[in-house]
Amino acid sequence: MSISIDAIAKAGAGWSIEVTPPGAAKIDSFGAILAENTTINITFLPGTDPNDTVNVAKRLRDEGMNPVPHIAARSLKSKEQLAELVTDMVARAKVDEVLVIGGGVDKPVGALASSQEVLETGILQSAGIRKIGVSGHPEGSPDISDEQLAEALAWKNAFAKSEGLELYIETQFCFEAEAVVAWEQAIRQAGNELPIRIGIPGPATIKTLFRFAQISGIGPSMRFIAKQARNVSKLLTVQSPHLLVAGLAEAMAADPASKLAHFHYYPFGGVAKTAIWASEVAAGNIALLPQGGFRVLTEKGV
Repeated sequence: MSISIDAIAKAGAGWSIEVTPPGAAKIDSFGAILAENTTINITFLPGTDPNDTVNVAKRLRDEGMNPVPHIAARSLKSKEQLAELVTDMVARAKVDEVLVIGGGVDKPVGALASSQEVLETGILQSAGIRKIGVSGHPEGSPDISDEQLAEALAWKNAFAKSEGLELYIETQFCFEAEAVVAWEQAIRQAGNELPIRIGIPGPATIKTLFRFAQISGIGPSMRFIAKQARNVSKLLTVQSPHLLVAGLAEAMAADPASKLAHFHYYPFGGVAKTAIWASEVAAGNIALLPQGGFRVLTEKGV
């Protein structure tokens, strides 16, 4: 791998991070661990009150962050509830960016079953929200065929143009750069023009990463983490995403036309730990390793 510290820092700049409402409740001050105006996604978990997501969004805005709440189509009871939710987000949290997903529910609780249906309502546009994330699946989805994923992505590209929206793709987390790069090249050749925020698993123990990988049902990368999880003596070893980030940075530097534009961190090992790691990478406070990848200068033994 031939990659420079500057190229890694450039790729790692402008990162975003994710938090759940229960996770946010455990953080005394976001300003103490994150730079001002950091983009923070707030999940809308199945079976939870969407007001929890709005409340966290308001808190984040009040603390100087850029809140990006999730809108999960399959967890909404109606278009009316969607309209009320969006109105509340804008009024209380000054939200101007959201992530729209289908949501991890087998059967929709209401009339909305997909992100496309949410976008088609025009409710987001009417509320002045024009920067919208949609989901991406570099390793496929256990619930949606490759053909359906391709059709949905083509539709979203066309919709973004027709509506004049700033749509971007935000992906599930992965462990191997090769799969992500191959996917990006394939969808670009098929016509994708939307920028991509790649999901990065933050530093966490192998045991934790394996558990989340099982829950998410990710594809080829599952083999990568499963192989490491077989070694019981290493289950509590902290795994950093340095090889993934270095591989993505190399691909981004080598191909100016690449749509890979941003890292979105899933803080499985904790928001503070992930924020420190991501900040050090973006600042270039790293040392390249002879065997490939790098370590941040605050890491010990990673």
